Amino acid sequence: MSGYIVVAAVLGAGVLLVTVAMLARSLLAPHAPVPAKLTTYESGVDPVGEGWAQTKVRYFVFAFLYVVFAVDAVYLYPWALVLRDARLGVASLVEMAIFIAVVVLGLAHAARRGLLRWV
Repeated sequence: MSGYIVVAAVLGAGVLLVTVAMLARSLLAPHAPVPAKLTTYESGVDPVGEGWAQTKVRYFVFAFLYVVFAVDAVYLYPWALVLRDARLGVASLVEMAIFIAVVVLGLAHAARRGLLRWV
């Protein structure tokens, strides 16, 4: 039961900290709403036209593929460092082979769908 008390105390301390910070900000921060402050601001450019714009899905696909391979590298690097340990054995090698096979399968699917063409 003491483990639950510790978790509840940490959770309560976190909620209390956020609440106190928000209360302090609302009391100490200057409040002067003028129309210029309430307008949309994007990278130093004044908004022109509507807020909705059509975007090509290809850019999202590139971002998704980047995330997949970045995560792949994040998992492969520590595994390669720990591989020197003889106690891991064949089980670790099989697990990593399955992981790499899934990533290669995703890459093959993306290539088959023509998502890797730059044009």
